Amino acid sequence: MRHITSGLVAGFAATVVLSMMMFAKTMMGIMPELDVIMMLSGMMGAPVLMGWLAHFMIGTLVWGGGFAILYDKIPGGSALIKGVLFGIAAWLLMMIMVMPMAGAGLFGMALGIMAPMMTLVLHVIFGAVLGLVFQLVQGKPAAD
Repeated sequence: MRHITSGLVAGFAATVVLSMMMFAKTMMGIMPELDVIMMLSGMMGAPVLMGWLAHFMIGTLVWGGGFAILYDKIPGGSALIKGVLFGIAAWLLMMIMVMPMAGAGLFGMALGIMAPMMTLVLHVIFGAVLGLVFQLVQGKPAAD
């Protein structure tokens, strides 16, 4: 159970960091057409608040919980590497499942080549935070 709790805490923390980066991206005018929250709320036919709620539920429950469950099976010698690899896997799923469902095409190519590149960078950072926070919550020093 401790593993799952650690994963949920790490997933929430990583989602907060991801959300701040998404907000900063928007405020800087970088790829305003790549708005995952609007995509999620649009897919649900719901207000933007529901898009944010879905975003945090996915990041915390699905990715955080999934990371905790799969942690021992993910290759890599450290939580950081495991997190980055998990983040890349999450990105790949987003590119082949979520983006097409949101109308952005496979790998979000309807939004241009920057969409997969931008989202990959964001997911790598998400994964790094996920792994590091998971390790810290587990009571292990981040340097391992």
